[in-house]
Amino acid sequence: MRRVVVIGATGHVGTYLVPRLVRAGHEVVAVSRGGRAPYQDAPEWRAVRKVTADREAEDAAGTFGERIAGLRPDAVIDMICFTPESARQLVDALRPSRPLLLHCGTIWVHGRAARVPVTEDEPRTAYGDYGTGKAAIEELLHRETLAGGVPSIVLHPGHISGPGWPVITPAGNLDPDVWRRLATGEPLALPALGQGVLNHVHADDVAQAFERALSRPAAAGSSFHVVAEQAMTCRGLAMGAAGWFGREAVLDLVDWPEFERRVGAEHAGTTREHIERGIAASIDRARAVLGYQPRYSSLDALREAVRWLAQHDQLDLGGAVL
Repeated sequence: MRRVVVIGATGHVGTYLVPRLVRAGHEVVAVSRGGRAPYQDAPEWRAVRKVTADREAEDAAGTFGERIAGLRPDAVIDMICFTPESARQLVDALRPSRPLLLHCGTIWVHGRAARVPVTEDEPRTAYGDYGTGKAAIEELLHRETLAGGVPSIVLHPGHISGPGWPVITPAGNLDPDVWRRLATGEPLALPALGQGVLNHVHADDVAQAFERALSRPAAAGSSFHVVAEQAMTCRGLAMGAAGWFGREAVLDLVDWPEFERRVGAEHAGTTREHIERGIAASIDRARAVLGYQPRYSSLDALREAVRWLAQHDQLDLGGAVL
């Protein structure tokens, strides 16, 4: 048995990861702000020690790293680190005891793809605060490992999907009307000829990868993509989702100004953020080193999410049933 501290334990991935770790026989300490329950209940949570912490406030006070080190972990899984300053504080506090540190990154450490599938060895070309922050954390953690300090493994998920929260639609945004249009056969506008690439992953598959990485300390100093087996185009996702309802997708392939006019600046901006990178990430390394085997395709993950939203009256499918 190992004592595993999970930071951000009740989030999308932690919801699945914590029960997995308990079932594997680990002693789990779940750290969260305490403001919400996991997205899915499971009996394993009763065996978990829960710690309430406001990371942002404690980082600002310079106390968060010491708080985690004081839990005396054998391993730390950090799901909610977004700046190198936050990562540095945690690493400095953990250095005397050197537990294994698993960090949740993102495929957005890659910018616009030059070659596909994108491997973990591609030069980092991140842009935007989120991607550049995660790339800087990745570099910091790998330098720390090479220097003989805290051993770390970085996992880069794609668009995390599952029941309990809105997910990235086939239009590359969070517009719920996309699902209604596909369910009812109304036209759906897509930019870029519908050829934008999205790389979803089910939250439980991400949890699987973290669980496997925990038992492979030789992977320290490496990064791994964690996505569905295949990325899909917006057009392909739309066609697949329409098929859930026995329909063919009716697609309007429009230019960017027309797309923004139809969906609004916010949704259009989110779409651009998601599809202009063109990331189709390879999972060959995760398969070979971690034994990662995703159970869900992109469409499987999205279908489970959409069904949950509809069943909980959080999504209007125009009378269609999934």
